[in-house]
Amino acid sequence: MKPFLTALSERVLVCDGAMGTMLYGRGVFINRCFESLTLSDPDLVRDVHRQYLRAGADVIETNTFGANRMKLRAFGLGNRVGELNEAAVRLAREVRDAMPVNGGRAYVAGAIGPLGVRLEPWGKTGVDEAEGMFREQAEALAGAGVDLFMLETFRDLNEIGAAIAAVRRVSDLPIVAQMTTEEDGNSLDGIPPEQFAPVLVERGADVVGLNCSVGPAPMLETLERMADVVTVPLSAQPNAGKPRDIEGRNLYLCSPDYMGSYARRYVALGVRLVGGCCGTTPEHIRQIHLSLKASAPGLAHRGGAADARTPVANQPHAQRPVPRAEKSNFAARLSQGTFVTIVEVPPSRGYDPEDALAAARLLGQRGVDVVTIPDGPRSGARLSALSLAVLVAQQGGVETLLQYSCRDRNLLGIQSDLLGAHALGLRNILGITGDVRSLGDIPDATAVFDVDSIGLANLITRLNHGLDVGGQPIGPPTRFHTGVMANPSRDLEIELKRLAYKVEAGAEFIVTRPVFDATTFERFRQRVAGFGLPVVVGIWPFDSALHAEFMANEVPGVTVPDALVARMRSAEAGGGAEAEGVAIARELLADLRPMAQGVHVFTLSGAVERAFEVLA
Repeated sequence: MKPFLTALSERVLVCDGAMGTMLYGRGVFINRCFESLTLSDPDLVRDVHRQYLRAGADVIETNTFGANRMKLRAFGLGNRVGELNEAAVRLAREVRDAMPVNGGRAYVAGAIGPLGVRLEPWGKTGVDEAEGMFREQAEALAGAGVDLFMLETFRDLNEIGAAIAAVRRVSDLPIVAQMTTEEDGNSLDGIPPEQFAPVLVERGADVVGLNCSVGPAPMLETLERMADVVTVPLSAQPNAGKPRDIEGRNLYLCSPDYMGSYARRYVALGVRLVGGCCGTTPEHIRQIHLSLKASAPGLAHRGGAADARTPVANQPHAQRPVPRAEKSNFAARLSQGTFVTIVEVPPSRGYDPEDALAAARLLGQRGVDVVTIPDGPRSGARLSALSLAVLVAQQGGVETLLQYSCRDRNLLGIQSDLLGAHALGLRNILGITGDVRSLGDIPDATAVFDVDSIGLANLITRLNHGLDVGGQPIGPPTRFHTGVMANPSRDLEIELKRLAYKVEAGAEFIVTRPVFDATTFERFRQRVAGFGLPVVVGIWPFDSALHAEFMANEVPGVTVPDALVARMRSAEAGGGAEAEGVAIARELLADLRPMAQGVHVFTLSGAVERAFEVLA
């Protein structure tokens, strides 16, 4: 066998098609771990390899696309990474060695796909942690004897960069690095091919290309753009079009002949490795093989692009952000060192906002500086926090602070929400990750987490520099005033570590969870002083002994001294629980005010009269 890159320089090579499509067509349910079939049903996987080799594939990929620790954990197989990857290589090599193709042996590519979670700066998983998991998989693949590595279906430059780095730490075998894009040619995170293709080369990829997501025609246009900025060989593995719902089944309708005709057009651009992704079968690969017999290599040109890890302020097109004091009245007051008062008004049930608007108007009339619209309640049908925040800002006569939760939203949806909020006049954002819980009238409703509050802060910082999530210009920069939550009662080292990430991501002020112990807050305040950010302390007046007991025993991360619970029980017996709850809150506020730059009063169901009693 010639080395893979040597062969690629001499002729166009054909890669195999979809493994998952073939296994699904054999009756394997989509919720199964396809990678585990290498051990549980090796004949099934073996036969798929054979069919692609018979169709003329020069390269077959191991059945290891999702065989990383993160994805295998979901199936209880996280401790079998090495075993599954090594077995998949042995199986592919066994089939390859028994079936010469095109006058020689086919190449076995070690397939590595994404982890299935967001990496920093959007998610909790660090790039170094991701690199460790990719390295574990790459070591097993290299040790078992792959001829090259196929990194495919990546949307995140940071993640594929970690995968390339991991492979390079354990092997000098060729790397094919493939991103997945939308029909406009940009990655799923909005990065154009003119930017991501050179970065892949700079990170160490020998071949760069595209796979999945789109069909042959949109991929051709994107490959044309890539050919203008890199000189390394290109690869292309399109889907067989987009799936169509035919009598309840998702079917890919691009014919093998159609795929073959586009393969010739790919080669004219400089593509040297052509195969298929979702929906493609051995017949598609056969037609690609037949159509490429006489294809000649194409040429491309080298260009440059910014590294995706470049700090936001130093990225191309980044603009100078608006000074903090000019973003909003709330931001100006914090910048001046003025003590601010904030009261929470939760969204109403149903669609009628009048109760919430009346509460907000009353708060404004009584001199409260800002009204927070929480994004937390999930019980029943309620107005969205964003829509209520807009209504309050327009009709309530008081400034709003939108609490924005990452729960139930993906990254691009968050970006759209924020741009819409800015267009409607909202400026103050309090970003939270959101709770993982099943509550309300539909307890089976699931939570979606694409990013956490750190990723949200990073996104807002990009928008404030005039860039979208993919680093592309959006016009004038947004003027968001970015706040984050912190919990003084949580394990302080863990909380400070996350808070440091939030500050690095662009946080401008801190709002704490409810505080019931001045000593706890004082310790927290001393530790966060180095961040140089204003801290608004959270106060929540108890309305009953039951409420105090609930906060003390059933709310994670909240510490309520036993003495306060005892006071509430005693007051309850005398019929004065609500007044005692307010008295406790006022005492706490008196102790905490010298250490904070504002107070945020949490309320039960928007009971603003009790908030006035606390602030009085």
